[in-house]
Amino acid sequence: MSRNAIVILCIIFLSACSNNSWRTASREPAGIAPNPAKHKDAVIEVYAADAFSWRGWFAVHTWIATKQQDAEDYTVYEVVGWRVKRGLPALHEYHTTTPDRYWYGAKPEKILSIQGDKAATLIPKISAAVSHYPWANEYSVFPGPNSNTFPAWVGQQVPELGLEMPFSAIGSGYAD
Repeated sequence: MSRNAIVILCIIFLSACSNNSWRTASREPAGIAPNPAKHKDAVIEVYAADAFSWRGWFAVHTWIATKQQDAEDYTVYEVVGWRVKRGLPALHEYHTTTPDRYWYGAKPEKILSIQGDKAATLIPKISAAVSHYPWANEYSVFPGPNSNTFPAWVGQQVPELGLEMPFSAIGSGYAD
């Protein structure tokens, strides 16, 4: 391949990224999660969105959201690598009414959704699994542990979820 062809391919590859800056990338809600103000049932959802920048061409970032029956918000659990670089645990838990926010410009997709009595039964099991996640303070893009290792591991601990990770969830096999 000629040098010019390589340069052109690199330009195309880099310009195809959805956003050049994580600071300005969308973090708006996608509108695919049940609104906790209107939906009173318990909810478990797992989301996947293209990873930031060029990584999104072949990998996703995944996270788990749970909402207890009659709760006003969701508890979101996710693993984020930059937290480790700042001396924080990779595993992050927070509360929000919008667990389906864009992942730095990438719209999430639901890869699992459970509602009602089954969700209410499984949420305590998820919480228990999260509290025992063995790599809560570690992050490695490849082979893991990373953001995809975490939901895969929770899915192994709570097999009733029936969680099937997407093929592009690089690192999900680290938990095996």
